[in-house]
Amino acid sequence: MEDGRLGAVEARFADIIWERAPLRSSELVALAAQELGWKKSTTYTVLKKLCQRGLFRNDGGTVTALVSRQAYYAQRGEKLVDEAFQGSLPAFIAAFTARKGLTAAEAEQIQALIDAYRREGRE
Repeated sequence: MEDGRLGAVEARFADIIWERAPLRSSELVALAAQELGWKKSTTYTVLKKLCQRGLFRNDGGTVTALVSRQAYYAQRGEKLVDEAFQGSLPAFIAAFTARKGLTAAEAEQIQALIDAYRREGRE
């Protein structure tokens, strides 16, 4: 996957694909017209761009995801932590929580992730 950000409209388009893949390109054209107001040519132009970036494939008129939504955003998150926080997840969490805070439920979810990580012996 090419290391690139999705713009807001590209992300909405990618979500259409991720939510329904695999889907026929003709169906994608109809969905993009309905949800984004796009013409057929715009849909195919953006699809081609995202295929070139390694996110999707349009093979024989069937559009499939080469990278899941979760994997894409995980990679973007890792890049953010690497670039802005010198790879330090604790520094990222400290910066994030200093501004936004955490609910008790969010803190419990994070603790559960840490506990599961330790149980798997990946310390």
